[in-house]
Amino acid sequence: MKTFGKLTWTELKMQLREPLSAFFTLAFPVMLLVIFGSIYGNAPDDFLGGYGQVDLSIPGYLGMIVGTIGMLGLPIALANYRDLGILRRYRATPLPATTLLWSQVAVNVIMTLLGAALLVLVGALFYDLRAPTGTLAIVPALLLGGLSFMAVGFVMAGVMPTARTAQAVGMALFYPMLFLSGAAMPRQLMPEGVQRVAEFLPLTHVVKLLEDLWFDGVWNLTSLAVVVGMLLLCLLLAQRTFRWE
Repeated sequence: MKTFGKLTWTELKMQLREPLSAFFTLAFPVMLLVIFGSIYGNAPDDFLGGYGQVDLSIPGYLGMIVGTIGMLGLPIALANYRDLGILRRYRATPLPATTLLWSQVAVNVIMTLLGAALLVLVGALFYDLRAPTGTLAIVPALLLGGLSFMAVGFVMAGVMPTARTAQAVGMALFYPMLFLSGAAMPRQLMPEGVQRVAEFLPLTHVVKLLEDLWFDGVWNLTSLAVVVGMLLLCLLLAQRTFRWE
């Protein structure tokens, strides 16, 4: 456990120093919040169900953090470790081979919570963010969504031949999903046809899960089933596809 803690701490420091990961996980959602909060404010609006623009944005930005870590941060880091031979050398140590993988999960859970805490703190301090209705359930739902997308990341890391490929494919898959899922902008502003297409995107269901808990304090069972199913399916695929060298 002591070795695991040291490894996790080292990996966390490396991730915080990595510009792409730190920016898109910690800074980018806050930047969007500040930009749109400065433009629209957070005054209650009947068109938005009595909520403000910032209130409605927070669950989507939390989903953005989850997707960024799972589809960009994790697969790129692991594919890069494989490119550099770090994974192969690590298997030669006396520690269990999966220790590094579990440390990656721990690091990305920490990054998820840090990004979420920073986002909510800025919203509360500067834009009078309303407290969520389902406060106690938000964190478990966020972690569930995070673990599901981390499982996707492990699959991507296994099937992508290089870190460059992982980055290119991750960005090609993630950015359209980011804008269609409601993570970057409310789905209610999109045409109905686009909303129907978005129902097939996994990030949509992470966002819907968080939205329903945030505003109504209830679990969206359909989205919960999709997120859990994605987690289980990708864990099975990751076991078959992950490569150490």
